[in-house]
Amino acid sequence: MIVFDLRCPDAHIFEVWFASSETFEEQKSNGMIACPICGATEVVKAVMAPRVSPKGGRGETAAPEQMKQALEALAAAQAKALEGSQWVGARFAEEARSMHLGEREHSSIHGQATPAEAKALVEEGIPVAPLPFPVRPPETLN
Repeated sequence: MIVFDLRCPDAHIFEVWFASSETFEEQKSNGMIACPICGATEVVKAVMAPRVSPKGGRGETAAPEQMKQALEALAAAQAKALEGSQWVGARFAEEARSMHLGEREHSSIHGQATPAEAKALVEEGIPVAPLPFPVRPPETLN
């Protein structure tokens, strides 16, 4: 069996299963495929993501292991990015704004900001980015 996403002239996208690609072509040329929404029989294959099976018989265990490795790599990248960065805690928005306005020397900082503070910084054109993992304040570390 093979599945195709099909599109009609009205841009409706729908999924249809066929025994083979040849069966699809045969049914299409005979006008046997119709859009379930508008009934149009002029359909074409829509762009769709391929369905790729896991390689080497790894099956269900491959995805969790890959996810774990990706998260570990992301955590390592965050730790590296924070090397030499100063923790400013709840003063993050104030410190970032101060640097942006030239009131303070530019440096790498990280800390905490409320969603409203982060939005205000972005709206002011101040480059900020959320960290993918939480950072514990230095005073709470053993």
